[in-house]
Amino acid sequence: MPQACTYVVFGATGNLSLTKLMPAFYHLEEMGRLQEEVNILAIGRREWSREEWVKVAREAVSPKARGGINETVFKRFCDRLDYFQMDITDPAAYQALQKHVEDSNWSCNMAFYLSLGPDQFAGVVKQLGKSALLDETRGWKRVVLEKPFGYDSDSAKQLQLQLNQYLKEEQTYRIDHYLGKGMVQNVMVFRFANLMMEPLWNRNYIDHIQITHAEDKPIGTRAGYYDTSGAMRDMIQSHLLQLLALVAMEPPASMDAEDLRDEKVKLLKSIRSISKNNVNSQAYRAQYSEGTVNGKAVPAYLDEPGVADDSVTETYAALKVYIDNWRWAGVPFYIQTGKNMPKNKTLVSICFKHPPKQFFRDSQVKKMEPNWIVFGIQPEESIWIEMTAKQPGLEINTQQMSLNATMKKEGEQSNDAYEELLLDVIKGDRSLFLRYDEVKAAWKVVDPILQAWASDASYIDTYPSGSWGPAGSSKLFDSADQGWRYSLKTEGL
Repeated sequence: MPQACTYVVFGATGNLSLTKLMPAFYHLEEMGRLQEEVNILAIGRREWSREEWVKVAREAVSPKARGGINETVFKRFCDRLDYFQMDITDPAAYQALQKHVEDSNWSCNMAFYLSLGPDQFAGVVKQLGKSALLDETRGWKRVVLEKPFGYDSDSAKQLQLQLNQYLKEEQTYRIDHYLGKGMVQNVMVFRFANLMMEPLWNRNYIDHIQITHAEDKPIGTRAGYYDTSGAMRDMIQSHLLQLLALVAMEPPASMDAEDLRDEKVKLLKSIRSISKNNVNSQAYRAQYSEGTVNGKAVPAYLDEPGVADDSVTETYAALKVYIDNWRWAGVPFYIQTGKNMPKNKTLVSICFKHPPKQFFRDSQVKKMEPNWIVFGIQPEESIWIEMTAKQPGLEINTQQMSLNATMKKEGEQSNDAYEELLLDVIKGDRSLFLRYDEVKAAWKVVDPILQAWASDASYIDTYPSGSWGPAGSSKLFDSADQGWRYSLKTEGL
């Protein structure tokens, strides 16, 4: 159950807070999910008054509010807001922060959301610990960390060692907003709540599985972060490997947080290591060149503000992995992500094998299509199943037919993933947050690729903005029958 809580948001004036966190808090207020004793304290460097912060918060919430701002709801929301100006590198400021919370007579249960750069995590947690703000003798204390958690395995380990000095694992909430998406959770429900799926969910029936995340936007103002990160770190190491884990893991003993996370870790550890010799056959990278997206001409990545002229940072990354366990031995998993593609789209596509004998193949010229189950994660929230059936008429000619379960009505807006995750922090539900061994296992998968790419800075493939990525990524597929799928609906359906 939600409890009384003081939510302290570091970096509250930054982009993440204004575009995601404040609108999410507002919608929780609108849904009546926040206890009366929940207060939201924004931390920033600017010398703002509370009234100035409320005005900024309103400007942030207005374009995101579903159906427009409800003034009654917004007044209740504003009553929760406060602003505290501080330099997060100043130890004395944390004592002042503690005094401000005590003087305000707010709840001793405190959640610290670090909407900051990852290089600032350790320093802030250190000061919180030294000032006794993480002491749980009076109320619980929880710290929410945004991705990325480290830059590779070694940096993640060093960060964890620093955090361990002041923070217990059960106090640590490593957030991955992808896990808060309704359709991501629906993957688990579809698998584990339907008995007819479990006998088919293995190497005997599934040919391959694809996970595609496409964005129709460039890097925007994120060059400072993105040009040192790239698509492999930004999307695959975190979000998409988590999605793979949910698709492929064994049924957990229960839906409790630790049972669920145990199975995800077990799955990630089962991914076959990629040797340096196999990087070129199991991974592909590219960078968007100029082109047209949504009818507008857009520049190449190298022409974006803040990007180095000789950058070989990938804006597209694709990966093929194998899972060395009983269920998935020999089944390839293909993952890809890219920017400046034609549409925003996230799909999980499961392709089944052909029947042992295609009885009806002779009744038509083309080869019969395989069965598919496709999860539309965003923007289409849907489960799409493709099967073969007889065409109307006297002859036995086959056709591909589909069953479409749409999770969202036309015009209906979904809850943002941050709404559920912010609420889970208050409830103490860590099932949708990452444990350190999950982070460590995910870095282990991509580290060999990142090291190989870092040592080869002479060339990177390109793809036109507005296209579905580089043609060269098709070399990852194990057979000529396999290819990337970009939509719920295939041609001819």
